[in-house]
Amino acid sequence: MLAFMPGPDNTLQFDTAAVPNGPDCRSEEGELKIAIGCDHAGFGLKQEIMRVLADAGHKVRDLGAYDAQPSDYPDYASAVARAVASGDVEKGIFICGTGVGPAMVANRIAGVRAAVCHDTYSAHTSREHNDANMLCLGSRVIGPGLASDIVTVWLSSQFSGEERHRRRIAKMMELDRH
Repeated sequence: MLAFMPGPDNTLQFDTAAVPNGPDCRSEEGELKIAIGCDHAGFGLKQEIMRVLADAGHKVRDLGAYDAQPSDYPDYASAVARAVASGDVEKGIFICGTGVGPAMVANRIAGVRAAVCHDTYSAHTSREHNDANMLCLGSRVIGPGLASDIVTVWLSSQFSGEERHRRRIAKMMELDRH
């Protein structure tokens, strides 16, 4: 559940401590529960990323697609986004050809902050500044080596909690209410 609290100037402040996929979502062992999904274009890269996640000790929930047959990304991207929004998982990853469409779908689900990242700088800043809880990757844009690096950096980065970033996220999340 999203939590807002009054700030010093009577604006709403986003309470990250009350969000299940906020900065302190790791278990004592450092593992995360992660939902992953793809469409047909992302199927091969999803298999690679699932191995990376499993090797790092994370619990991975595969929400499809389960083969490379043509499929529609909104079906699977929304399943990953809903798992993140509900708190069933701490983070979500979706892979398609570009990552763009699934991010658009995911960001329509209240509580989801999906970021398309094709470099490690965007990956860590999406977490540190925007507290992104869903990562979208494009298999036609990046290869498996870079994708693995991006996922590793994204998962190891934490939200900074700086007031300016909390304020901006609160404004963004307020849009979910309208």
